[in-house]
Amino acid sequence: MTRILLSGCCGKMGRFVAAAVAQRKDCEIVAGIDIVDDSTLGFPVFANYDEVEVKADVIIDFSNPSLLPAMLSYAVKTNTGVVLATTGLTDEQIKAVEDASETIPVFFSYNMSIGVSLLCELSKVAAKVLGNGFDVEIVEAHHNQKLDAPSGTAIMLGNAIKEEMPDAYFEYDRHSKREKRHTNEIGIHSVRGGTIVGEHEVIFAGEDEVITVSHSAASKRVFAVGAIRAAKFLPQKQAGMYEMKDLLAEEN
Repeated sequence: MTRILLSGCCGKMGRFVAAAVAQRKDCEIVAGIDIVDDSTLGFPVFANYDEVEVKADVIIDFSNPSLLPAMLSYAVKTNTGVVLATTGLTDEQIKAVEDASETIPVFFSYNMSIGVSLLCELSKVAAKVLGNGFDVEIVEAHHNQKLDAPSGTAIMLGNAIKEEMPDAYFEYDRHSKREKRHTNEIGIHSVRGGTIVGEHEVIFAGEDEVITVSHSAASKRVFAVGAIRAAKFLPQKQAGMYEMKDLLAEEN
């Protein structure tokens, strides 16, 4: 039985995780962290990490970047692994996560969907095969309440492609320029509207042909399920950084 401490338990994603865990018999949420105390969740909710009175095997974090220092401090102090699913982290915060991973295992992904992990791998294969003969564009769409743009997933896709195209760079503001597209650009475009859960499309545009790979999430539940799989994977792992491809390699 995997004992989970759920950070951001009263938020939208926290509630999806709680609902998904409730349907399983191999894990349980022993406590939550949130400024809102909802007694209907079925587990104790603490306002901050200093108040936590239970021991967990792993933390699932779907909270806010501002809570990252307190969460990492608690995780290192209690030797608790972290599944980090919070988006919008700065480069400095990511460096803090990497520093913590020298002491504890950290599962970090911009997107917890198994399908998005596959999309990354397919995009890398396409970039390797097509090379610089095709222009690459990434289009992502999310609901109108999302704070960060572009999405972390779009950046993750771009970084995966850059592994095969090391001279490429991200272009976010083409609208501000009046010039032809450069060969080694990776254009990244953000759409915000309505209740779109998450859509990502990678376009490889060549001479007289276009290849497109894409992923669409119909519900936030897919991210909750992925985070729970990561939480089951992480305990007993050595300190270090882990991602979805590590989980899939072990499961397969």
